[in-house]
Amino acid sequence: MRKLFAVIALVLVFISMLSVTASAAAAHETWNDVVDEMESILDESYDTYTAGEAKAAKEQVDVAYYSYYEKLGFEKTVMAHISGNRAATVEYQFSAAKKAINAGKPKEEVRASLDELIKLLREDADQLDGKKESAVGVFLSALLIITREGFEAIIVVGAIIAYLVKSGNKDKTRAVYWGALIALGASVVMAFILNSLSGASGANQEITEGLTMLVAVAVLFYVSNWMVSKSEAAAWTSYIEGKVQSSVTKGSVFSLAFAAFLAVFREGAETILFYQALLDGTKTYFNMVWLGLGIGCVALVVIYLLIRFMSIKLPLKPFFLGTSILLFVMSITFVGSGVKELQEGNLVGVTPIPGISSVDILGIYPTLETLLPQVLLLALTVLTFVLQIRKMRKVRALKASSADGPAVLEQKEDKSR
Repeated sequence: MRKLFAVIALVLVFISMLSVTASAAAAHETWNDVVDEMESILDESYDTYTAGEAKAAKEQVDVAYYSYYEKLGFEKTVMAHISGNRAATVEYQFSAAKKAINAGKPKEEVRASLDELIKLLREDADQLDGKKESAVGVFLSALLIITREGFEAIIVVGAIIAYLVKSGNKDKTRAVYWGALIALGASVVMAFILNSLSGASGANQEITEGLTMLVAVAVLFYVSNWMVSKSEAAAWTSYIEGKVQSSVTKGSVFSLAFAAFLAVFREGAETILFYQALLDGTKTYFNMVWLGLGIGCVALVVIYLLIRFMSIKLPLKPFFLGTSILLFVMSITFVGSGVKELQEGNLVGVTPIPGISSVDILGIYPTLETLLPQVLLLALTVLTFVLQIRKMRKVRALKASSADGPAVLEQKEDKSR
């Protein structure tokens, strides 16, 4: 009952926060008005650069990005109404302009980079301003936001819960639920803080989100490796299953709960800000935002229930292996998204790779800095699975050679260590 009240309280806070945001008057009537101001700032940046003040020029580009493109919801509106790939293209052009300034490129090259950025911004503003608002369009945008942002979190939480239930540790699921619940509360608080910050703090926001994702990578990789290490043993005998339960009791519950927390928290605050931008940009169909949000939440619940209850029918060993592989994939996705956030926070450089398109749901972005750690993590994942397979074969051989049951198997395993 206390959990239910806590969830209801968080939902009420979430709704009230969005309602306050929606009632706030927009400072600009059209997106072209926003671009007009951004263009003025970027032109000033060029003038500052030609005057020999590269650092100040770069800071003015940051103002255009953090105080306008992000703070006013331009980026999120582009993602909701055009595409995530388009928003990534604009972000990389911001990075290209700053890179040209930092590198001391000729003023003609800097001017060309800024002009290309202004061109992209103007095209997006024209497209957004030219869109005739419709109930269906607003509904679909609201639906896609919650399903896109919540899908990964539901997959992670659902997989962990299913794992605990499947391994006979249903009593440990409470910690995972609490981890997700606390993350919801933390997301509301973080969204409020980020919404109150000035544009100058935008880089800190990106860095915070990026570091959170990278911590999530480490936790998910550990949890997935831990799961696959138990999969073979858990599939054999009640004796081995007892060892799995013991290992859960000894400390892995915190890791599982923390993984659930990070999976929810990494997208929670940003999801609220997405809806803030959607509500700010909607002139008529506010009810469609709530309808899309509600149906999206129902869809996520259905996905969770499918993972939770269909997993019971799956054989133990394939389920554990499948769950661990899923979490490995999620960790690879998170590392790409995390590095991208650090790029937006000016903490990591941007080296574009031509010919590769962004795939936001998989955390794939066309830069060397995002793809390289993903490749390295993928290689580490493959190595981990190879080592685990060898270990499983060794244990199977010991089991096959044992004729005296689990007690002898335990002795042989101890000697082999």
